[in-house]
Amino acid sequence: MFYEQFEGMTDEQIVELAQKPDGKALEYLLNKYKNFVRTKARSYFLIGADHEDIVQEGMIGLYKAIRDFKPEKLSSFRAFAELCVTRQIITAIKTATRQKHIPLNSYVSLNKPIYDEESDRTLLDVISEDVPSDPEAMLIDRENLSLIEGRIGAMLSDLEKQVLSLYMEGKSYVEIGEEMGRHVKSVDNALQRIKRKLLKYLEKK
Repeated sequence: MFYEQFEGMTDEQIVELAQKPDGKALEYLLNKYKNFVRTKARSYFLIGADHEDIVQEGMIGLYKAIRDFKPEKLSSFRAFAELCVTRQIITAIKTATRQKHIPLNSYVSLNKPIYDEESDRTLLDVISEDVPSDPEAMLIDRENLSLIEGRIGAMLSDLEKQVLSLYMEGKSYVEIGEEMGRHVKSVDNALQRIKRKLLKYLEKK
Protein backbone atom coordinates (compact mmCIF):
# COMPACT_ATOMS: atom_id res chain seq x y z
CA MET A 1 0.00 0.00 0.00
CA PHE A 2 1.37 3.43 -0.88
CA TYR A 3 0.46 4.63 2.62
CA GLU A 4 3.76 3.14 3.84
CA GLN A 5 5.60 6.11 2.37
CA PHE A 6 4.04 8.33 5.02
CA GLU A 7 5.22 6.24 7.97
CA GLY A 8 7.47 8.22 10.24
CA MET A 9 6.09 11.55 9.00
CA THR A 10 4.05 13.92 11.14
CA ASP A 11 0.53 14.86 10.09
CA GLU A 12 1.75 18.40 9.57
CA GLN A 13 4.36 17.20 7.07
CA ILE A 14 1.79 15.09 5.23
CA VAL A 15 -0.60 18.06 5.09
CA GLU A 16 2.17 20.10 3.48
CA LEU A 17 2.46 17.43 0.77
CA ALA A 18 -1.32 17.31 0.30
CA GLN A 19 -1.36 21.05 -0.29
CA LYS A 20 1.17 20.83 -3.17
CA PRO A 21 -1.15 19.00 -4.16
CA ASP A 22 -0.28 15.36 -3.63
CA GLY A 23 -3.32 13.16 -4.17
CA LYS A 24 -1.89 10.24 -2.22
CA ALA A 25 -1.16 12.42 0.79
CA LEU A 26 -4.67 13.85 0.65
CA GLU A 27 -6.22 10.39 0.44
CA TYR A 28 -4.05 9.19 3.32
CA LEU A 29 -5.20 12.03 5.59
CA LEU A 30 -8.88 11.66 4.66
CA ASN A 31 -8.72 7.96 5.49
CA LYS A 32 -6.69 8.43 8.65
CA TYR A 33 -9.14 10.97 10.06
CA LYS A 34 -12.34 9.32 8.81
CA ASN A 35 -13.09 7.60 12.14
CA PHE A 36 -12.22 10.82 13.96
CA VAL A 37 -14.88 12.62 11.88
CA ARG A 38 -17.43 9.84 12.50
CA THR A 39 -16.85 10.10 16.24
CA LYS A 40 -17.21 13.87 16.11
CA ALA A 41 -20.40 13.61 14.04
CA ARG A 42 -21.82 11.19 16.59
CA SER A 43 -21.49 13.92 19.21
CA TYR A 44 -24.35 15.73 17.52
CA PHE A 45 -27.91 14.49 17.52
CA LEU A 46 -30.08 16.13 14.89
CA ILE A 47 -33.57 14.70 15.01
CA GLY A 48 -34.80 13.93 11.52
CA ALA A 49 -31.36 13.98 9.89
CA ASP A 50 -29.42 11.04 8.52
CA HIS A 51 -26.23 10.41 10.52
CA GLU A 52 -24.33 9.95 7.26
CA ASP A 53 -25.31 13.48 6.20
CA ILE A 54 -23.61 14.84 9.29
CA VAL A 55 -20.56 12.64 8.63
CA GLN A 56 -20.32 13.98 5.06
CA GLU A 57 -20.39 17.55 6.34
CA GLY A 58 -17.63 16.61 8.77
CA MET A 59 -15.53 15.21 5.90
CA ILE A 60 -15.97 18.48 4.02
CA GLY A 61 -14.70 20.25 7.13
CA LEU A 62 -11.71 17.89 7.21
CA TYR A 63 -10.91 18.64 3.57
CA LYS A 64 -11.03 22.37 4.30
CA ALA A 65 -8.69 21.85 7.26
CA ILE A 66 -6.16 20.10 5.01
CA ARG A 67 -6.48 22.85 2.40
CA ASP A 68 -6.24 25.79 4.80
CA PHE A 69 -3.82 24.59 7.50
CA LYS A 70 -0.86 26.94 7.99
CA PRO A 71 1.89 25.40 10.16
CA GLU A 72 3.46 28.78 10.84
CA LYS A 73 0.26 29.86 12.61
CA LEU A 74 -0.85 26.58 14.19
CA SER A 75 1.35 23.84 15.57
CA SER A 76 -1.23 21.05 15.68
CA PHE A 77 -3.12 19.91 12.59
CA ARG A 78 -5.40 17.66 14.65
CA ALA A 79 -6.64 20.60 16.76
CA PHE A 80 -7.26 22.65 13.61
CA ALA A 81 -9.05 19.71 11.97
CA GLU A 82 -11.34 19.32 14.98
CA LEU A 83 -12.20 23.02 14.82
CA CYS A 84 -12.96 22.87 11.08
CA VAL A 85 -15.01 19.68 11.32
CA THR A 86 -17.13 21.03 14.18
CA ARG A 87 -17.61 24.39 12.46
CA GLN A 88 -18.70 22.72 9.21
CA ILE A 89 -21.27 20.52 10.97
CA ILE A 90 -22.79 23.41 12.91
CA THR A 91 -22.81 25.69 9.84
CA ALA A 92 -24.59 22.99 7.82
CA ILE A 93 -27.23 22.60 10.52
CA LYS A 94 -27.83 26.34 10.68
CA THR A 95 -28.12 26.47 6.89
CA ALA A 96 -30.66 23.64 6.94
CA THR A 97 -32.81 25.48 9.47
CA ARG A 98 -32.72 28.66 7.39
CA GLN A 99 -33.94 26.70 4.39
CA LYS A 100 -36.86 25.57 6.49
CA HIS A 101 -37.68 29.25 7.11
CA ILE A 102 -36.68 29.20 10.75
CA PRO A 103 -35.64 32.67 12.02
CA LEU A 104 -31.89 33.25 12.02
CA ASN A 105 -32.00 34.01 15.71
CA SER A 106 -33.60 30.68 16.48
CA TYR A 107 -30.20 29.18 17.20
CA VAL A 108 -28.28 29.89 20.36
CA SER A 109 -25.31 28.40 22.07
CA LEU A 110 -25.94 27.36 25.65
CA ASN A 111 -22.42 27.96 26.88
CA LYS A 112 -23.62 28.75 30.36
CA PRO A 113 -21.53 26.77 32.91
CA ILE A 114 -23.52 24.07 34.68
CA TYR A 115 -21.94 24.24 38.10
CA ASP A 116 -20.45 27.70 38.51
CA GLU A 117 -19.00 30.52 36.50
CA GLU A 118 -15.51 28.98 36.73
CA SER A 119 -16.61 25.69 35.21
CA ASP A 120 -15.94 24.86 31.57
CA ARG A 121 -18.69 22.24 31.50
CA THR A 122 -21.82 23.43 29.76
CA LEU A 123 -25.28 21.90 29.72
CA LEU A 124 -25.17 21.69 25.93
CA ASP A 125 -22.46 22.79 23.55
CA VAL A 126 -25.04 23.66 20.96
CA ILE A 127 -28.80 23.44 21.20
CA SER A 128 -31.68 25.33 19.62
CA GLU A 129 -31.53 29.04 20.48
CA ASP A 130 -34.80 29.61 22.19
CA VAL A 131 -36.89 26.91 20.50
CA PRO A 132 -36.81 26.15 16.78
CA SER A 133 -40.26 26.13 15.26
CA ASP A 134 -39.34 22.84 13.59
CA PRO A 135 -38.61 20.04 16.11
CA GLU A 136 -36.35 18.40 13.52
CA ALA A 137 -33.92 21.25 14.04
CA MET A 138 -33.25 20.19 17.63
CA LEU A 139 -29.56 19.66 18.18
CA ILE A 140 -28.27 17.90 21.26
CA ASP A 141 -24.71 17.33 22.35
CA ARG A 142 -24.45 13.57 22.88
CA GLU A 143 -21.61 13.98 25.36
CA ASN A 144 -24.05 15.67 27.74
CA LEU A 145 -26.91 13.19 27.27
CA SER A 146 -26.61 12.03 30.86
CA LEU A 147 -26.99 15.62 32.08
CA ILE A 148 -30.05 16.13 29.90
CA GLU A 149 -31.59 12.89 31.11
CA GLY A 150 -30.86 13.88 34.69
CA ARG A 151 -32.68 17.18 34.31
CA ILE A 152 -35.66 15.85 32.42
CA GLY A 153 -35.61 12.39 33.94
CA ALA A 154 -39.07 12.90 35.32
CA MET A 155 -40.34 13.68 31.81
CA LEU A 156 -38.98 10.61 30.02
CA SER A 157 -40.05 7.07 30.73
CA ASP A 158 -37.47 4.30 31.04
CA LEU A 159 -38.43 3.14 27.55
CA GLU A 160 -37.96 6.63 26.09
CA LYS A 161 -34.57 7.04 27.78
CA GLN A 162 -33.38 3.73 26.34
CA VAL A 163 -34.65 4.58 22.85
CA LEU A 164 -33.01 8.03 22.95
CA SER A 165 -29.70 6.61 24.17
CA LEU A 166 -29.60 3.97 21.42
CA TYR A 167 -30.66 6.50 18.76
CA MET A 168 -27.85 8.82 19.78
CA GLU A 169 -25.39 5.96 19.34
CA GLY A 170 -26.29 6.11 15.67
CA LYS A 171 -28.52 3.03 15.64
CA SER A 172 -31.38 2.84 13.15
CA TYR A 173 -35.03 2.37 14.10
CA VAL A 174 -34.75 -1.29 13.05
CA GLU A 175 -31.61 -1.86 15.14
CA ILE A 176 -33.19 -0.20 18.18
CA GLY A 177 -36.32 -2.30 17.75
CA GLU A 178 -34.31 -5.52 17.50
CA GLU A 179 -32.19 -4.66 20.55
CA MET A 180 -35.21 -3.74 22.66
CA GLY A 181 -37.56 -6.39 21.29
CA ARG A 182 -39.92 -3.68 20.04
CA HIS A 183 -41.68 -3.03 16.74
CA VAL A 184 -40.23 -0.24 14.61
CA LYS A 185 -43.50 1.71 14.97
CA SER A 186 -43.11 1.57 18.75
CA VAL A 187 -39.60 3.04 18.42
CA ASP A 188 -40.86 5.80 16.12
CA ASN A 189 -43.71 6.65 18.52
CA ALA A 190 -41.24 6.86 21.42
CA LEU A 191 -38.98 9.26 19.49
CA GLN A 192 -41.97 11.44 18.61
CA ARG A 193 -42.88 11.64 22.31
CA ILE A 194 -39.27 12.45 23.18
CA LYS A 195 -39.27 15.33 20.66
CA ARG A 196 -42.38 16.84 22.21
CA LYS A 197 -41.06 16.48 25.75
CA LEU A 198 -37.67 17.97 24.88
CA LEU A 199 -39.35 20.93 23.22
CA LYS A 200 -41.41 21.53 26.36
CA TYR A 201 -38.20 21.35 28.37
CA LEU A 202 -36.52 23.89 26.09
CA GLU A 203 -39.48 26.25 26.27
CA LYS A 204 -38.90 26.52 30.01
CA LYS A 205 -35.23 27.42 29.57
